[in-house]
Amino acid sequence: MNTPTMQTLVEQELLANYASMYRFAYSYVKNEADAMDIVQESAYLAIKNASTIQNKPYIKSWLFRIVMNTAISLLRRRGHEVSDVHISEFGKEDCYTDFDTIEALNILNSKERTVVILRFFEEWKLQEIADTLGENLNTVKSILYRSLKKLKIELTEGEICHET
Repeated sequence: MNTPTMQTLVEQELLANYASMYRFAYSYVKNEADAMDIVQESAYLAIKNASTIQNKPYIKSWLFRIVMNTAISLLRRRGHEVSDVHISEFGKEDCYTDFDTIEALNILNSKERTVVILRFFEEWKLQEIADTLGENLNTVKSILYRSLKKLKIELTEGEICHET
C-alpha cells in the first residue's frame, strides 16, 4: 500500500478547504478578485513548499497561516487600501450574511478578526486557531474574549443609535 506524499496531502487539504480559505482571505481584503488571488497565491506557495511540512495534523493550520500572511502582505503593499464590496455567496451561504456583525469586525485588529472569524464563521476549535497563529491556547482565549467584548460594545452602540 502506497503512503500518500506530503504534497498529495497538501493538495487534498487545499481542495477540502478552498471555500473556507476564500472566505478567510475575503475577510481581510473585502474584494472578491483579491481574495481569489490570495487563495491562488497561497495554493501555489503551499504546493511549492509542501515538503517542509513535518506533521500531517498541522497541514490545515499551515495552509490558513499562508492565506493570512499572503492577505496581510497584499494589504501592506497597498497601504491597507481595501474596497467595500459585500461578502459573496461562496461556500457557506448563511454564515456571512449578518452585515452589521461583518461591518463591526472592522474595529478589530487583524489578529482579533482572524480569531473571531476562524472560531465563529469557520467553526474552528481554539487549539486549531492557536496552532495557526503560532500562539498558546490561553493567548487565543484572551484575544477571543477581548474581541467579543469590543464587538459587543460596537454592536450595542449601533443599536442605541438606531433606536433614537
